[in-house]
Amino acid sequence: MTSAPNTPTTPTKPTTPKTANTPDKSNPSTPTPLDFNQWVIEQFRANEGRVGGPFEGGDLLLLTTTGAKSGEEHTTPLAYFREGDLLLIVGSAGGAPQHPAWYHNLLAHPMVRVEVGTEVFAAIAVPAEGDRRDRLFEQVVRAAPGYADYQRRTTRSLPVVTLRRSEPEEGEGPREVTNLAEKLLEVHSWLRVQLHQVREEADAHFAARAAHQGPGAPPAPGLSMQLRQHCLAFCESLEFHHTGEDAHIFPALERHHPHLRDALRRLRAEHRTVARIKGELHALLSDIATADPARFRAELDRMTEELRAHLDYEEEALIPVLAEIPFPPTTPVRDGAHGATA
Repeated sequence: MTSAPNTPTTPTKPTTPKTANTPDKSNPSTPTPLDFNQWVIEQFRANEGRVGGPFEGGDLLLLTTTGAKSGEEHTTPLAYFREGDLLLIVGSAGGAPQHPAWYHNLLAHPMVRVEVGTEVFAAIAVPAEGDRRDRLFEQVVRAAPGYADYQRRTTRSLPVVTLRRSEPEEGEGPREVTNLAEKLLEVHSWLRVQLHQVREEADAHFAARAAHQGPGAPPAPGLSMQLRQHCLAFCESLEFHHTGEDAHIFPALERHHPHLRDALRRLRAEHRTVARIKGELHALLSDIATADPARFRAELDRMTEELRAHLDYEEEALIPVLAEIPFPPTTPVRDGAHGATA
């Protein structure tokens, strides 16, 4: 994605933000919110991200989250704004007393899918905190003053959520994935980048706490949510990666490459070790505001060391074999006359 300006795009329509969750109740023919959302989603995908009617000329994205309780995917159309290379969305729900469902979903599962125009990409969702949240909300209100009306309707603070693309840094991993080895390197590169990001944010969080002087509890540094969300995103992605290997890739490799059985046995054992450390890190995150810095860093350092060694060994053991397996996998073509596959 190209670099975005530091201020959000100003809507060309009226100043009250249009949301798919707040249809015009004065019109008896107005569809239910769910029906209206589905109409917006279909129009968005059929017209390269453009939607007419009340959304004409506005910036709209589709956010797909994983249900906090159901585990199922949910797609919601939302207005968005830009802040540098971030996209901003607001949990207004039309000024309702409760946060919208998509906000609860991304708190539980920070990895989300974003559709903007014809682009589809993964992102990490992080609610802004403290002064930063207030600054970003003021920026949103300057672009769409109707959000101030939504805030006045409710006693809750409307969350401002940042969406950052989730991808390896430039130069990390293969540029084009053509085989399973390159896919493995792509995933590993992403995991390494996220692990580095978690450590940087942990250091910044604890540095802000340590800098507090004077009586009373230290003020919230505004980084706890960012650290929490990146840790959750990393842990969930790592678990998904290891589960897929244990359930699908490793059994197939054992069948076709018996000489890898010892290496695969070791990798499975390392998966269990990493999962245990990940669980301990999760426990530390349950109260990051009072977490002991030395213990947190020790756990993170131990996990980092073991994970890096695990990734290095996995690449050394498996890449020569995985390089011979095309990715994406080729789909057999069925001969309609004879039922044969090619």
